[in-house]
Amino acid sequence: MVTTYFRRFYSSFAAHVVDIPPRLLALLLIPLLICLPLMGLPLTILLILTTANIMAIFAASWDLLVGRTGQISLGHALFFGIGTYGTGLLFKHLNWPLLVTIPLSLLIGVAAAVIIGFPCLRVKGPYLALVTLAFPLILIGLILYFRDFTGGDFGIWNLPSYFSFLPYRQQYIAEYYLTLLLLLVSAIILYKIANSKTGIVFVSILDDELASKASGINITKYKLMAFVISGLFATLAGSVNAHLIANGHVASLASLRLALSFIVIVWVIFGGVGTIYGPIAGVYILEILDKYVLTQRLEVPSSWRLITYSVLVIVFLILWRGRGLARFVTDKLEDLEEARDIDERGPRIWKTYKKREKKSNPEG
Repeated sequence: MVTTYFRRFYSSFAAHVVDIPPRLLALLLIPLLICLPLMGLPLTILLILTTANIMAIFAASWDLLVGRTGQISLGHALFFGIGTYGTGLLFKHLNWPLLVTIPLSLLIGVAAAVIIGFPCLRVKGPYLALVTLAFPLILIGLILYFRDFTGGDFGIWNLPSYFSFLPYRQQYIAEYYLTLLLLLVSAIILYKIANSKTGIVFVSILDDELASKASGINITKYKLMAFVISGLFATLAGSVNAHLIANGHVASLASLRLALSFIVIVWVIFGGVGTIYGPIAGVYILEILDKYVLTQRLEVPSSWRLITYSVLVIVFLILWRGRGLARFVTDKLEDLEEARDIDERGPRIWKTYKKREKKSNPEG
């Protein structure tokens, strides 16, 4: 009985994990990410990886919206900023703990996504991109106008930490594991949504909205659903980031900057649009390239860093033929798997074919 159970487990594991390249890569990389803090890495690298975990959630949320439904958003930093300022303002004025402020900021982000989503659904393409671009600018204007309430240019400082009871270095490690756990949970949820029946509807809207509508699909409902889910996880990234040592325990206008809305596009395209796991890989590679390799190891001057960074991204995208890192790697793995199947089963299939041919044509 035990043998039968393990045989079934192995068959299921091979079918659902080993034979699917993205899941196999995740299985290999997750243990590495778990073991990284145990290797005695410098604190600066831990800070980079912790920030990468948060930004990976943010990038995956944008990918669900754009890569699955085709709703181009250039103002996704709005939800990141709502998460940051939501938890910051609740702590500043009500002195509530972060275990209360973060969930409430998520509710605020969902409400904002619903309110903003309805007018955004009335426009498409470049018009939708321009409309979404305006909302972070509006929120920045409101923050600056009500500076006595929001902190204005100075932001909200001294937000509570997650692990203030731990020694200094242990706080870095604990925050890394916290953000990694949130990333894994968020990635699994987003991946499941993207590959569920709802995700299939998202893709149908992306491919042909008119045909989907003619098939009886409620386009408005599913577009709004994608907008809300994407906004929820972007808000989660912003609210968690506000309390990290890497962010300085501050809620500031940096969380709403347009550069954040644009860099997420680079991360997603570099990693692979519409894959969910691709943007996560893109964030890790580009954040390490920018903040560690170019800045700390090669010490490239700031005036040249952006140029070097941009050229490297363009070169890699050309080499990958615009498919992104994730699609390029998974395509190569699938090619290897097909070649392995041909090598292993090809001779056997040929022998079977010859035997059948002889039986069907005995005179030959």
